[in-house]
Amino acid sequence: MTSKDNASRIYTLMKWMTSLANATMFTTYAVYQVIAMGLNPLQLLLVGMVLEVTVLVFEGITGVIADTYSRRLSVIVGMFVLGSGFVLEGSAMWLGSEVSLLSAFMWLLLSQVIFGLGATFVSGADTAWIVDEVGEEHAGTIFMRAGRIGLSATLLGIALSVGLSALAPNLPYVIGGFIYLLLGVILLVYMKETKFTKPQPSAGASNWHRLTSTWLSGAKVIRSQPVLLMIVIVTLFSGAASEGYDRLWQAHLITDIGFPNSLALSAAVWFGTIALLSTLLSLGVMAFAEKRLNMGNEQVVLRGMFVLTLARIGAIVSIALAPNFVWALVSVLFFEAVRTLSGPIYDTWLNLNIESRSRATVLSMMSQSDALGQTAGGPLVGWVGKRFSLRTSLVAAAVLLVPILGVYGRTLRNRRERDS
Repeated sequence: MTSKDNASRIYTLMKWMTSLANATMFTTYAVYQVIAMGLNPLQLLLVGMVLEVTVLVFEGITGVIADTYSRRLSVIVGMFVLGSGFVLEGSAMWLGSEVSLLSAFMWLLLSQVIFGLGATFVSGADTAWIVDEVGEEHAGTIFMRAGRIGLSATLLGIALSVGLSALAPNLPYVIGGFIYLLLGVILLVYMKETKFTKPQPSAGASNWHRLTSTWLSGAKVIRSQPVLLMIVIVTLFSGAASEGYDRLWQAHLITDIGFPNSLALSAAVWFGTIALLSTLLSLGVMAFAEKRLNMGNEQVVLRGMFVLTLARIGAIVSIALAPNFVWALVSVLFFEAVRTLSGPIYDTWLNLNIESRSRATVLSMMSQSDALGQTAGGPLVGWVGKRFSLRTSLVAAAVLLVPILGVYGRTLRNRRERDS
């Protein structure tokens, strides 16, 4: 087996296991946070804000470490830290007892700090590692295939989430955290790094000097390329919108829409069913796109992102204004399919415009932009939800995506003018 094939398999396994863990934890997160812990819309967004502030603070540092020392090491450390954070998040309900100095909500916030730190070690480093190992020309195909295969793990994770939630609402987080810890052990044994070359430090250069030099190199790359500045704007507004939607759509179904009375199903079963349907739909969409889309053509990628962003805006507004459960269900399924397809297309567009030596640093800076958007936009959307209604807050989240259409439109025009 060649190093390229081995890297592709490890990356796919990584995405499969993280998809399994994420589906296990997040399918029924509202049952844990909204029903069991009783968090209101503002508290839900505060949880997200603590996570994103942590990402904002540490993302640039960990990205530079990945580019300076080792992408592999950064990913492995991140998996262990993430696993620890998720286990703590699931244990918050147990830890927040009457004899504890901290409430369950404070334990939950502390877990977000650990979660965010772990995420920064993985963010950018995993993508930079696989792109270097297989080459930019093959990365888009691998992103698409890994995304499709990851959806199969999501199906299993949905079933685990519903079953574990029936036993105890916090168990999905505990088990999901242990899956991340297991993945860390697997990567420690099998993940190889063959194409990464450490930057050669100047004579007498300190570790701090090496880190700052790498960071400044990444910042210079972004400043020198208008398309990367455009991507920064995209991630900023996309982060602001996604934080509001992700934290509130399940609460919206619970409190504003309600589930059909004709079927005596628990909230966990309903959310599991919705996740199952959205995953099956996304599998079909990804399989179709994998065969039809030319991921090496930047014009195709840009047009796809424009259309998919427009579709996301329409779907969120439709969810917010849904008059009944069926309407909301169809809108949620459509949104999730669109978002699933957007992920690998966005990753491809981004990596087509980054050079290898500063790839992890630039990717981390993009994640910082996303975190800044979520930190600023999340509490705003949460305040709107508490002050007015969850429907209004979801509309606000959709509005935050509108500027992205202008960015994609301008980038497309610039590309056409350059190629003509």
